[in-house]
Amino acid sequence: MAPIAFFTALIFMLSLKLSLVTGSAAYCGPIEATDRDRIQFALNLEFLEAEFFLYGALGRGLDSIAPSFAQGGPPPIGGEKANLDPLVGRIIEEFGYQEVGHLRAIITTVGGIRRPQLDISAQTFAEIFDAAVGYKLSPPFDPYLDTVHYLLASYVIPYVGLVGYVGTIPDLYNATSKSLVASLLGVEAGQDAVIRALLYEVANTPVLPYDMTVADFTNHISELRNKLGGCGIKDEGLIVPLFLGAENRTDSNILSANPNSLSYARTPPEILRIVYGTGSEYKPGGIYPRGGGGNIAKRFLAKT
Repeated sequence: MAPIAFFTALIFMLSLKLSLVTGSAAYCGPIEATDRDRIQFALNLEFLEAEFFLYGALGRGLDSIAPSFAQGGPPPIGGEKANLDPLVGRIIEEFGYQEVGHLRAIITTVGGIRRPQLDISAQTFAEIFDAAVGYKLSPPFDPYLDTVHYLLASYVIPYVGLVGYVGTIPDLYNATSKSLVASLLGVEAGQDAVIRALLYEVANTPVLPYDMTVADFTNHISELRNKLGGCGIKDEGLIVPLFLGAENRTDSNILSANPNSLSYARTPPEILRIVYGTGSEYKPGGIYPRGGGGNIAKRFLAKT
């Protein structure tokens, strides 16, 4: 492991431990909900992924392909076509279509929800990346600028849905519900793995014009998600100290997993704290300026 990468990972872990201490008051236990409500909660992430991938690849979103799925919800704010290389452009386009399929599968199985207001503008992602690194980047981070910037922004999204599905399956009662979520999880995990592998290939490459590498950014983003989630280490960047690598034998971390190489799990409140960017399931913000949709997200909004 290169010395710079080692010290980056070490600093990441030290600052992460501090952030977890300061955020330890968050509730990390289970919540009561029906299968239907738990699966519909996932639509919040599925809508986000569909819009971000479709806009990034095609310059247009869900309303151009399956407008009825939105159930009258407002179109997203600020989506743009990203400046992607041909390979990644094809991958992201496929991901976008996959998300349309996920929406259809959920809607036809348990029913849909109104698409929440999403803000996928460059400004919103700039604020996320500023929060991750701890200061204002200059120029502001632009997810649509090029392939690396877009992949780093994509690193922010599918993993949250993945750990949400892992956390959901044990609490489902119905076999049909479990089968659906397991199938969704398989593809979400694949998307996250592809994004992380593409980023790992350039992990030590500087992200111009910033004085940070791709791996540095992933560590900062993972640290932010752990801090916002408030329930321990459930997220790791692309390069880690050996004691966090698989079997303590590698510093590569292409797949984020626990000491037994099992996926981490998150609850709906944890996910809301992260995607709102506020550290509170009661306080909307960031990509969801008006909060999430469905009964679970609205339950917390009602208490604000």
